[in-house]
Amino acid sequence: MTVRAAVTGLVIFLLSVPVVQSQNGWGVTYSQTEVCALEGSTVELSCTYTYPYPGYYRVTESFWFTKTQNNEPVDVRTDSQYTGRVTYSCGWKRCTLRITNVEKRDSATYKFRFITNQAGVRFTGNPGVILSVTDLQVQGTYSWSKLELKCLSRCLSPHHVSYVWYKNGHKISAEESSYSDSYVHADSYSCALKGYEDFPSPLYCYYDSSCNKVKYTHRTICASRGSSVDISCSYRSYESIRSKFWFRSDQSQQGQHDLRPKDLREDSQYVNRVQVTESWRDTTLRISELRESDSAVYRFTFTAGSSGWGTSLPGTTLTVTALQVQVMKITTHRFYTEAELRCYSSCSEADLSYVWFRNGQKVTWKRTATTKISYYLDNKISCALEGHERFPSPSVYSPKVPSVVLNPTGEIVESSSVTLTCSTDANPAANITWFKRNGRQDFEPFSSEQQLIFSSIQSSDAGEYRCRAENSLGRRTSAHIIIDVKYAPRLPSVSLSPVDEIMGGSSVNLTCSSVANPAAKYTWYKENQTAPQGLQGLYGFTTISPEDRGTYYCRSENQYGWINSSPVFIDVQYAPKLPSVSVSPVDEIMEGSSVTLTCSSDANPAAKYTWYKENQTLPQGQKGTYSFTTIRSKDSGMYSCKSENKYGHKTSKGFCIDVQYAPRRPSVSLSPSAAIVEGTSLNLTCSSDANPAAKYTWYKENQTLPQGQKGTYSFTTIRSKDSGMYSCKSENKYGHKTSKGFSVDVQYTPRLPSVSLSPSAAIVEGTSLNLTCSSDANPAANYTWYKVNEETSVASGQIFIISDIRSEHGGNYYCEAHNTRGRHNSTLHLVVVSGSMKSVTAGLVTVIFLVIILLSIFLLIRKKRSSGETNKPGGRLDNEGQLNMASANDDPPASARRQPAEEQGELCYATVSFSRNKEDPIYSNILQAKFNRPKTKNEEEEDEVEYSVVKITSACSLPESRSQEVVEDSSKLYSTVNKKPRA
Repeated sequence: MTVRAAVTGLVIFLLSVPVVQSQNGWGVTYSQTEVCALEGSTVELSCTYTYPYPGYYRVTESFWFTKTQNNEPVDVRTDSQYTGRVTYSCGWKRCTLRITNVEKRDSATYKFRFITNQAGVRFTGNPGVILSVTDLQVQGTYSWSKLELKCLSRCLSPHHVSYVWYKNGHKISAEESSYSDSYVHADSYSCALKGYEDFPSPLYCYYDSSCNKVKYTHRTICASRGSSVDISCSYRSYESIRSKFWFRSDQSQQGQHDLRPKDLREDSQYVNRVQVTESWRDTTLRISELRESDSAVYRFTFTAGSSGWGTSLPGTTLTVTALQVQVMKITTHRFYTEAELRCYSSCSEADLSYVWFRNGQKVTWKRTATTKISYYLDNKISCALEGHERFPSPSVYSPKVPSVVLNPTGEIVESSSVTLTCSTDANPAANITWFKRNGRQDFEPFSSEQQLIFSSIQSSDAGEYRCRAENSLGRRTSAHIIIDVKYAPRLPSVSLSPVDEIMGGSSVNLTCSSVANPAAKYTWYKENQTAPQGLQGLYGFTTISPEDRGTYYCRSENQYGWINSSPVFIDVQYAPKLPSVSVSPVDEIMEGSSVTLTCSSDANPAAKYTWYKENQTLPQGQKGTYSFTTIRSKDSGMYSCKSENKYGHKTSKGFCIDVQYAPRRPSVSLSPSAAIVEGTSLNLTCSSDANPAAKYTWYKENQTLPQGQKGTYSFTTIRSKDSGMYSCKSENKYGHKTSKGFSVDVQYTPRLPSVSLSPSAAIVEGTSLNLTCSSDANPAANYTWYKVNEETSVASGQIFIISDIRSEHGGNYYCEAHNTRGRHNSTLHLVVVSGSMKSVTAGLVTVIFLVIILLSIFLLIRKKRSSGETNKPGGRLDNEGQLNMASANDDPPASARRQPAEEQGELCYATVSFSRNKEDPIYSNILQAKFNRPKTKNEEEEDEVEYSVVKITSACSLPESRSQEVVEDSSKLYSTVNKKPRA
């Protein structure tokens, strides 16, 4: 706890470490072990306790103590030293002792003790809490005619605390713990904490024998009303006293105590009751026949020379209390009641003698504070201090017979304010209980207040009431009172007889009843028209007819108001009429919209409805409406409804629901559906579900076709140029949809192949030569290479590669392009020319031989030209390896494919130069080229081919020196062709 907190409560905990004493589950824990408090402050000491086996042990008593008597602890609550200053706050195994206005004599060790329900089982917590009560002290030092004063306490730190200083009983303006003043022999000083001026320090004088002083014998005095009290003090003055007297502090203005107070001897309230006696430097104020109004703070003051004693320091506080009689116990005997009583006041008067009175008569044999007296309901008991019989305590007695007052006294109307008051005379004060009779039952408790207040009384509050007054000496009951609450009629209830269905010609009675005070009168109405039967509560139909069908109600009325009943409907039951059907909305019905069909039919009881579509029951049940939250095209059709009750049924006329909607996604079909072959006819058909019917537009590659808005598009003779992506659009006033694009793929036989050579320059022996064959075809063409007069193809695929060309490669070649729709071939004549010699001689021979060959070729060409054979443009033969392609007929016979080049219609020639002494030539592998257009399964499985012919001819003969190996292998220089397997 901080110092500031300690000062606020005038208490400081010197040691706050909790101390626990525990033995086998028994223990007491103190919150503090040492507490220091200033005199006059309030102290709280706390602890918690534990014990084992709560189900077996139970604490029956607990208390704090500082003393023992006959080896037994004495509860501080019973110690006269603490009378009126001690309270406990205990619960949940925790107990707090609170001591107010502590005195120095309260300094002690406080211990807590608890006693259980088991005999002899009790526990005391050691070591307890040490409480030290001290006061403020003034210490002074003298130096150079100056007096240095300090206000000290071992419980407080001088810092952060405000002080009040007094000089000769006068308050001076100083708030620090230190004070400096010029030294004067007559001056005395005192200090106090600010806010706690009632607890000043003892007076301090530098020379104690000669200074001014006033010291009160008691700080507080408690006395009983009617007794006498002596309030005394000692005083001393440095100068001769001119006047002196006692006064009450509350006669001076608050905060200005130095105003001259009034001498008690001159106060009219104390006439003949105040006496002041003097002895050497002592004075005593006696107040006789004390009254409760005499409770006050009494002070003494004097004037002497130029100074005197001020009125700021506190004096003696007198508390005057009246005697009280406490009922301790009531014992009921057969013929009388015995009361155990105690005479007491808040002051400690244990050693005084008392006088007891019954009905004003003294009971002479009783002199103690407690007594037992035979008691009857009309008795009054009081007590007084012996010798002060004129000031008895208030009498105690049982309650008188209670009286009940009703306000207001006239007619009680509902919602008005009504008060019932129960009055009685009793001491101790009586407890009041109200009772109300419920119907014919006995009275039952209703309230425990002295007054029953109905701020807005209701009819339910009407009834018979009475009250009972009770205290510890007895109880009495009042006479009963009846409350009659007037109110307007309540909501009438109407009953109908018979309660079952009402058929025409039967007897029907209507009965109206309503709670009201006074009783109500009734009037019947039919649909706001007064019924002719008058003011009776009963309205009857001897023979009810359909015309009586309608709504009826009754009115209940008295002088405080009227109210109508809830309506009751009387009807005559019959079979349904022909149902009428309505459709919402009534205009065109769009797909996706909300549509409601309503069927209505006059019937009693109400008809049940069944909906039909095309004579099929709909699953929505027997409601009068049939709803399409989002109607669809499939909901179009003929509908009808049937109304039915237990008396019959009727079916409505059929009506049509026509749901209109935008076109669906068009579907496209081709006829015929097989492969499309050039030259054949083809029909494209577009169809789309729509309401109203759709119009169609055809597109090729996003271009509108000119055929118009028909659903079909026709090709009488389809051509390859008609291939492409087609689509159609269906459209009506609600929207349009375009079909997915689809491909028209026109198949045709390969066109005339074209052949190219690479490189196109002079072909030298030992170099590589690529022959490429190309043809437009659908499906894509496959290619096969042939050499005339050879039984098998030399290669397959679009490209024919001779990786190391030799003279043996010369001859007539052709390529054949083929697919599932046909074949076409082309012819190539290839001439191979040799290279340089190894020696001059060999070179000369070779040149001569070449000249002969060239002359022969020249003559041969002239012969062919003269015989009318014509080459294609660009078919010139030279040493640069140029070539020309000649067209062959489509689908040549097999025999023609094997004819020499001379026998073909047109030939292309190429000259190839060879180097000598090269190794045998090798044909490279040729792989089939890939095309973007995918092949159908039928196309891939076709084995028909077309051929192109390429003839390779040597321009000269090989020298005789050429090795035999080369001559023998010249007819076998064909490469191996690897054909890529079909996927």
